[in-house]
Amino acid sequence: MYRSDVVGSLLRPAYLKEARDRHEKGGLTEAEFKRIEDQAVDEAVALQERAGIEVITDGDMRRYAFYGHFVDSIDGFDKLGGWAIPFRDEQGEEIVQKRPVVVSRLRRKRHMCAEEFTYLRARTKNAVKTTLISAQQAAAYYDSDKSSAAYPKIDAYMADLVDILRGEIEELIRLGCTYIQIDSPQYTALLDPDLREGYRKRGNDPDRLLDLSIEMDNAIISDHPGITFGLHLCRGNNQSKFYARGDYGPITKVFRNTKFQLFLLEYDDERSGGFEPLSQVPDDRAVVLGLVSSKKPALESKDELKHRIKEASAVIPLERLALSPQCGFASTIEGNLLTEEDQEAKLRLVAGAAREVWG
Repeated sequence: MYRSDVVGSLLRPAYLKEARDRHEKGGLTEAEFKRIEDQAVDEAVALQERAGIEVITDGDMRRYAFYGHFVDSIDGFDKLGGWAIPFRDEQGEEIVQKRPVVVSRLRRKRHMCAEEFTYLRARTKNAVKTTLISAQQAAAYYDSDKSSAAYPKIDAYMADLVDILRGEIEELIRLGCTYIQIDSPQYTALLDPDLREGYRKRGNDPDRLLDLSIEMDNAIISDHPGITFGLHLCRGNNQSKFYARGDYGPITKVFRNTKFQLFLLEYDDERSGGFEPLSQVPDDRAVVLGLVSSKKPALESKDELKHRIKEASAVIPLERLALSPQCGFASTIEGNLLTEEDQEAKLRLVAGAAREVWG
């Protein structure tokens, strides 16, 4: 078990954002843009190694959002035509994020993560992981009106999702990936009454969706001995804003009934509630505590982190715990409201605190 981890995304450098915009407008060739992407990944790897993080990602440098690999590699989506979710901060300021919606039958154009993983694998001697969208997250891209011409019922859409995601995992394993993180902030949408109502309006029963999502996740990750599967659960992360609040109590069946060996959980502020729901994590599973905020520039106290780890260890043994930021630093390309210097300081804090706690 790795004691210092990252959730996935890192702040995109300004030159990468500018290059992506130029590329989308036809101002850069594929080859030119790939060289710029490669440079950004190299810098992301160097940052994590410099900070002392044990598990390395490519920082989502090749994605416009944490789910971008899915939308860009699969035909069938209107990229911005889906259910728009409001993200807010503690002061009540809101932004609205437009999301994809499925409008035609799904068809794989290319593998989602093969390029990301093989390039990353060749750039570091550290352990590496790949992040993949969950079927439950992608289920939110179904709309009973806009999607019905392609999929009259959501069940048929989900069946295609499972097939595609199983294929992605099989390809990653064939390429040598041994740590795969499934990102599913939509699970925590089921904590929030407004978001639950939004599901109902789009033809999804949220309670049935929870059970069905667990079934789909198990179908996707099963029968792969020797591979670590982690599930990341947060409450939304977009430009330092969130969309849900509440402790994990109402969805602890995710801990009990899924086959994930590792749960990467958000615990950076009062919105996350206490550690009591961790008592529902089975004895053969582990938890990565997301105690360091990726949303706020203020640097946490190492002593406070140690204190909170000690609190959590009263519920789940210390040897089954690890430490990370609570989410990515840039789940969307815009990034959270902190600097690259803030980001590095927080990664160093995670790595340093983990060494002092676990050795």
